[in-house]
Amino acid sequence: MLITSEQRPLRWGILGTGKIAATFVQDLKSLPDARAVAVGSRTQQAANGFGDRFGIERRHSSRDALVADPHVDAVYIATPHPAHAAGALAAIRSGKHVLVEKPFTMNAADAAEIAAEARQESVFCMEAMWTRFLPHMVRIRELLHQGAIGKIITVMADHGQKFDQDPEHRLFSPRLGGGALLDLGIYPISLASMVLGRPVSIESVSHRTSTGVDSQTSAVLRYRDGAQAVLTTALESNTPCRAWIAGTEGRIELDPVWYTLSSFTLHRDDEPPVRFEADHTGIAPGGKGMCFEASEVARCLREGLCESPVMPLDESVEIMLTIDEILRQIGLNYPG
Repeated sequence: MLITSEQRPLRWGILGTGKIAATFVQDLKSLPDARAVAVGSRTQQAANGFGDRFGIERRHSSRDALVADPHVDAVYIATPHPAHAAGALAAIRSGKHVLVEKPFTMNAADAAEIAAEARQESVFCMEAMWTRFLPHMVRIRELLHQGAIGKIITVMADHGQKFDQDPEHRLFSPRLGGGALLDLGIYPISLASMVLGRPVSIESVSHRTSTGVDSQTSAVLRYRDGAQAVLTTALESNTPCRAWIAGTEGRIELDPVWYTLSSFTLHRDDEPPVRFEADHTGIAPGGKGMCFEASEVARCLREGLCESPVMPLDESVEIMLTIDEILRQIGLNYPG
């Protein structure tokens, strides 16, 4: 089921009605070849409320009804983390293309199952790591590919936000996959993966909240060529949210907040610094940059691809393997 802009816009079904689902739908307004046509939730009331807010006519009171909707081409999975795998598999088995919010799943085994099912059904599937498709990240990959800073030695990335401890909030709920690592730490881990690949060893430390999830986790990832990634995440502190990539011939310093629409400075040894200011024109008012990942889905479908070369399924599985190991080391086990 390949969709081209010459035929009609890619028709999105939104599974979930929370904040990130709202942001995604708002960002779709930036794209002429994409449209949110349906929403699914656990209750008809929630689906109706979301539909009223964003002008979405087709409203479903269950996951299965949404993925079975013949007017939907692709499903965006925006449920809490523990429901990602079931939602993705339901969509894939209904022949729908799928974009799964990060973290892709709760563990690597579920991630591998999704990847296998998507390949078997020949439908497009991608982790919604929206940061990877932002203009400044595209340019950083180009510079790294060109060897602009030489051999990579270190990646340093931090993501911390301050949330009031509320046992009912999903970030503090073990049942909903809460904790700093899965919700915030996924960004530094994915950056390290983009730059350095899969680590050969990991050393982690952590501190818990009163509900049992991690309030702060730090990890040092070591790679086969000797490179290291130093990653930190916290959900009870507004950290600087900075990142940098250092090599033998220079470094790239990303502006805070590095994982959002941002810019960076290239420092090459013995040369003046060079600024990269991203062009964000064309983003719909209130947009956060998720339009770029949605555009990648449409591009891949037009070209007949079932995976994105920028965020391939095997890498999403490897990222979950890294998270599995960190969770093992810090002794954090989620229900189920």
